Amino acid sequence: MLKKLITLSRSNKQLILVFFDSIILITALFLSFSLRLGYWYLPNYNILLMIFCAPIIAIPIFIRFGLYRSIIRYIGFKSLWSVVKAVSLYALIWGILGFMAAIYGIPRSVILINWVVALISIAGARLIARWLLVDNNPIDASNVVIYGAGSAGRQLFIALMDSVEYKPIAFIDDNVELQGQSINGVNVISSINCLDYIKKHEVSEVLLAIPSATRKRRDEIINFLISSSLVVRALPSFSQLAQGKIKIEDLHEISIKDLLGRSSVTPDKKLMEKNITDKVVFVSGAGGSIGSELCKQILYLQPKILILYELNEFALYSIDNYLSENLLPEVKIISILGSVNNKKRLSNIFKKFKVNTIYHAAAYKHVPMVESNTSEGVLNNIFGTISCAETAISEKVETFVLISTDKAVRPTNTMGATKRFSEMVLQALSKQQNITRFSIVRFGNVLDSSGSVIPLFKKQIKAGGPITVTDSKIIRYFMTIPESVQLVIQAGSIGLGGEIFLLDMGKPVLIVDLAKKMIALSGLQVKDQNNPGGDIEIIYTGLRYGEKLYEELLIGDNASSTSHPKIMCANEDFLSWGKLKKIADELEKAINLNDHKKLRSLLIKAIPEFKPQSEIRDILYTDI
Repeated sequence: MLKKLITLSRSNKQLILVFFDSIILITALFLSFSLRLGYWYLPNYNILLMIFCAPIIAIPIFIRFGLYRSIIRYIGFKSLWSVVKAVSLYALIWGILGFMAAIYGIPRSVILINWVVALISIAGARLIARWLLVDNNPIDASNVVIYGAGSAGRQLFIALMDSVEYKPIAFIDDNVELQGQSINGVNVISSINCLDYIKKHEVSEVLLAIPSATRKRRDEIINFLISSSLVVRALPSFSQLAQGKIKIEDLHEISIKDLLGRSSVTPDKKLMEKNITDKVVFVSGAGGSIGSELCKQILYLQPKILILYELNEFALYSIDNYLSENLLPEVKIISILGSVNNKKRLSNIFKKFKVNTIYHAAAYKHVPMVESNTSEGVLNNIFGTISCAETAISEKVETFVLISTDKAVRPTNTMGATKRFSEMVLQALSKQQNITRFSIVRFGNVLDSSGSVIPLFKKQIKAGGPITVTDSKIIRYFMTIPESVQLVIQAGSIGLGGEIFLLDMGKPVLIVDLAKKMIALSGLQVKDQNNPGGDIEIIYTGLRYGEKLYEELLIGDNASSTSHPKIMCANEDFLSWGKLKKIADELEKAINLNDHKKLRSLLIKAIPEFKPQSEIRDILYTDI
């Protein structure tokens, strides 16, 4: 019955409310006369007519005061104050009309009694309706507890009282003085014994309302809660809370990003705009994880022209389609299919559009794939970079930023070696000329990128497991794609030429811990020897070819700070352009001869710190 009432149209609900108000007003007058006279009063015709006229007087007043615009489920003090004003005006007008009509038998006190009875009845009926529809309606409402009994928690509680999705049954707070107290009829419990309470009352979610807590304390609470397979949601930032923007929809589920312990820095507007605003910007690998995010952020920095360069047709179509839907009228977007090794095509593009800035994100990044396709990895990553860099110099491009990786540091695989070689190419070319300003930005894994473990873990959890981790000790650095791109853009603006910039990746994360947290965030439990009844098992598959237990960002110990707190600069040795060019020519010959043994020896010659962890894996070299 209650569900049917809730799903009725707004006009039907208003008609029902008008009907019930009319019955209440008539009944209130009969009761007022009876209370005044001390017996059940049966009025004469004139008084009866006056009683039945009450709704005709009251309903227009109620409409004027907005009593039928208020949603009963969300009625609050403001709505009740409107009821007081509307009922008071009605009672006054009814009494005046009664005396003006000179109807005998209406005591003056009846007007006052009618005002009190009508006010209690009209307001009370609405509060009872709210109680029936919300407070006493458990349908589809989830039991939740609020972590934090401060002002944020109390505001959240008030907001939740208007929700049919959540039913707050307790507060959790670390303040001993608040524990054992009651707020709005809801108990405040200690975090020490909260897990037993949560289990006993079948709590589905914990809502964090601690915007003033430090990052460290917040992480401790989150890790403590998700260890019990609870879904954890959090309020937005304190600034939004202070502005009174707290809403149920502002609660967001704790993501892996919240668990990395990283605090981002507001980007420097001048650095963001320096190489982009009102300039012609070229992005290679525009359809990839980093390339597409670069294009999105570049678009809002309002370049004159944004050129998307991509070999994969579908990837180019996808980013072009996205940008077209969010296009700013001042920005012209040009999508071009092409290879970074096509120097003639690159030259035509740079010349025709007078390119100012290049972000070179095109590269093969998947370690096992490059390990099995060595020659293609070298062609794309090394020769693609040389092709773009030399063309940039010949066409007098102002700025060139290379997106590199932490796998370039003391590489153990071909992909890392090709990226380190690419870094040295730009370092060497910076010494050779002063036409194009080259910068290299090196960072670790980004969340939800095509090469990240996060999408794989999500897929495996959705399939019911198991989650595959290569080694129980493997660790990685992580940051979000948007943050990494913001820092790439700013680092490119800081550079004077030939620098290798390192992004502050925070603390490294143990991959198996990441897997466990993702399982917990899904409301599931890890299945292992200690918990054989769990949901998702974690299995170890062994390190892949060329994979390291840990990654580094710096070859030596000579990193220096920059003007940006999240960007450091490395001063690392490199070969001269003459020596690199000679090795590159030999690499090209080795590829043409399908001589992968020579290919590897040349990479080791160029990069002495390259220590391959596996035999040559190229599918055209090995026996299948």
